[in-house]
Amino acid sequence: MEGVHSNEKCEGNQEKSRSRCGSNGDGHGNDDGQYASVCGRKMSTAYPGVTVKAGDTVSFGLDFSCDEGASYDAKLSAKSLPDGWTGYFKGDSKQVTSVHVDGDAQDTDSKNSTDFSLTVPEDAEDGTYTVELEADGGKGASDTLELEVTVSKEEVMQSTFTSEYPEQQGASGTTFSFDTTLVNNRATDQSYSLSAEAPSGWQVTFTPSGESTNVASLNVDAGSSQGLTVTVTPPQDVEKGDYTIPISAISAEDSLSQDLSVSITGTYSVSLSTPDGRLSLDAYADKQTSVTLSITNNGNVDLTNLNLTSTAPTNWDVSFSESTIDTLEAGATKEVTAYIKPAQDVITGDYVTDITIKNDSASSMAEFRVSVKTPTTWGIVAVAIIVVLVAVLAGIFKKFGRR
Repeated sequence: MEGVHSNEKCEGNQEKSRSRCGSNGDGHGNDDGQYASVCGRKMSTAYPGVTVKAGDTVSFGLDFSCDEGASYDAKLSAKSLPDGWTGYFKGDSKQVTSVHVDGDAQDTDSKNSTDFSLTVPEDAEDGTYTVELEADGGKGASDTLELEVTVSKEEVMQSTFTSEYPEQQGASGTTFSFDTTLVNNRATDQSYSLSAEAPSGWQVTFTPSGESTNVASLNVDAGSSQGLTVTVTPPQDVEKGDYTIPISAISAEDSLSQDLSVSITGTYSVSLSTPDGRLSLDAYADKQTSVTLSITNNGNVDLTNLNLTSTAPTNWDVSFSESTIDTLEAGATKEVTAYIKPAQDVITGDYVTDITIKNDSASSMAEFRVSVKTPTTWGIVAVAIIVVLVAVLAGIFKKFGRR
């Protein structure tokens, strides 16, 4: 990460300053940073100017590098601090006084980064203050870094927690997804606790953008932002109406909140059965049998374009007196007749036929057990044949039995 660094300075004769420090002859480095490329020892920070409130503690991330390709140890010190201000260097959660810089490091993660923690006194007056840090790399070379800290009763920018589309609507059973952004405009990293005040039975979860794990807290670096997906799931039996779900992100320094709005347009529900609830019937091969269907709108909004369909055994025929219901009002029931005709070559036994009623918002399916029977006329014919056969056998027995 490219940062801002102050001018280095070298001790020694003027000729040495020209060759190592890029001096213009007066002992000062060039403004174009030539010294940094010659002496090669730099201390930098990404945010050298910040705005804080009196009593705040702010942390500056420091990077150290060496363009010469040689490693070195740099002694760290706060060269200049305003009266009453305190600060210290820290690395790996410990207070440090020096840092080892790997000259062969090519990436930021290998630069042995260090933080400088600065505490502003509670009685600090509003204004702009300068803090000067020094990294002494030895051999007469050091680098200084000036930090500009503005103390203000109200920070220039407040942290924010916002949603691009905070108002959504849908039917019951809909899961609502809100894309939100949490911006930490503080001078220090913040750990935010996430919460929601949802109606009873509702569920609210927070998921960092690009991830799949729900979280209850989130760390956001100073001056950066984090996307969050807030998923709101109403209960299945939620009533039609408008609902407000306040969500919040609270840290040691911020108390951020916003309201999400969900409008439930209605409950869509339909059921399919028969007037007496019986889902079985008798049928005969190649004969049409009728069954009355009872279709009920159990929701609180009208249902339109309801279509009846069926799934039956091969070569069976199923039709309806009305295959499409244009409108079924909320709470209303409508009866429709279904005609089921088994195949001509079907054998006696039990079969299943599914009938479904559905539209884009709701659906219901009923499973009917159809018992295919042998027609009564065939039974009479069979009995007659048996009687004839018995009579014939009796006559034969009587005629030949006498002999």
